[in-house]
Amino acid sequence: MVFKLNNQLLSRMAIGDGHGENSSYFDGWKAYDSDPYHHQNNPDGVIQMGLAENQLCFDKVEEWLKKNPAASICTPEGVAGFKDVAIFQDYHGLPQFRNAVAKFMGKVRGDRVSFDPDRIVMAGGATGAHETVAFCLADPGEALLVPTPYYPGFDRDLRWRTGVQLVPIECDSANNFKLRMEDLEAAYEMAKLNNIRVKGLLLTNPSNPLGTILDGDTLRNIAAFTNENNIHLICDEIYSATVFGKPDYVSIAEIVDEDRKSGRNGLNLDLIHIVYSLSKDMGFPGLRVGIVYSYNDVVMNCARKMSSFGLVSAQTQHMIGSMLSDQEFVEEFLGANRARLAERHGAFTGGLGRVGIRCLRSSNAGLFVWMDLRRLLKEQSVEAETALWRVIINEVKLNVSPGSSFHCSEPGWFRVCFANMDDETMEVALGRIRAFVAKHKEAMKPARKLCAQSSLKLSFSGRIYDEFIMSPRSPIPQSPLVRART
Repeated sequence: MVFKLNNQLLSRMAIGDGHGENSSYFDGWKAYDSDPYHHQNNPDGVIQMGLAENQLCFDKVEEWLKKNPAASICTPEGVAGFKDVAIFQDYHGLPQFRNAVAKFMGKVRGDRVSFDPDRIVMAGGATGAHETVAFCLADPGEALLVPTPYYPGFDRDLRWRTGVQLVPIECDSANNFKLRMEDLEAAYEMAKLNNIRVKGLLLTNPSNPLGTILDGDTLRNIAAFTNENNIHLICDEIYSATVFGKPDYVSIAEIVDEDRKSGRNGLNLDLIHIVYSLSKDMGFPGLRVGIVYSYNDVVMNCARKMSSFGLVSAQTQHMIGSMLSDQEFVEEFLGANRARLAERHGAFTGGLGRVGIRCLRSSNAGLFVWMDLRRLLKEQSVEAETALWRVIINEVKLNVSPGSSFHCSEPGWFRVCFANMDDETMEVALGRIRAFVAKHKEAMKPARKLCAQSSLKLSFSGRIYDEFIMSPRSPIPQSPLVRART
């Protein structure tokens, strides 16, 4: 007997397209999955440059694991602890894990600030952490402000199951995409005019996809703004250990500490929350270690109860607790990570520069570059950007992510990941880019003409508010396919 599925028997979420896989961001992944590059088995395949993974220091991790077999309960040296770990299910987490993660978060920030282990709340990666925070801070239909360009998965992480809306704050290349206070204020006022209740502001610092950081003065001004307007400030700091150059990174935790020590107590700490994970800083997306660190006791307690839906496995907690408790290893790892990221970034941007391709100059963090291909567009439009992206995917055989998938209002920018491959693969990728640019060199627009064009207001930017806020369903990806938070 053949049964026909009746969609009326399913929920709107099950039959809807809220996860949004119909996007160039995920189409690039599918192109790679169907034809993956391999230096021997498939040298003409697609090279994966759309995945923000940190694979540059796994030799350090593997070396530590070999020296510390007891960190795993599945080795002869660690099996004695198997029973205790296997039956552990307290959603507070193993004390060693919480202590080690708190100390590691402080070390990443140069020991300029400390974190309370009792405020460490686990989640299933930063994806789970973000959704948990959204559930705690806003009701369906309420909104969070987010500067553009921003990580496409936020639409899934923060909106899909929570019903929370995202209000974009448009930033542009004239200011290196830096968030300006006047733009923040304008977006907030526009949301209020449209009867949208804004509950908070979400920042990624360091930024994905820009690879830039916010300076201390900007953070202070933003914190003052959210404080004055009584809205929450959520800081995604999952790339904080990927800062490889000056200026130094400043965490919102440092602004909080500064306010406390000054005696002014001008900030309402109940409004400040941090999302962290080990997916990017240590390159462990598969371990699903996400952290919610809130200064608000009610949020902290609620998030901890909600963590039952996405706990970090006790086995992972045990291993991470052991690894991050080794301060000699942590110091060596963080130093090597910074040095190797700086070297890879320099090699990659240098290779692009030699063929006339520019990247955002203010970038000093992250696992990617924000590559400027505006000179290769036939016209300044999203359609032209998409056409160029298809050529890069299908002919150049590189999976890079177009800026429109990150809600960028200026066509022609692409996020290109450089830390998820070996040196040989990077050179192959650069070789393909060189060949592509040489083939299309005559079509490249002069830089002066491009500057004149980029000063115009593009039609895409005028549609941002309508498409991503007023529409009941966002066309940008909210996919469950995302590996960790990429």
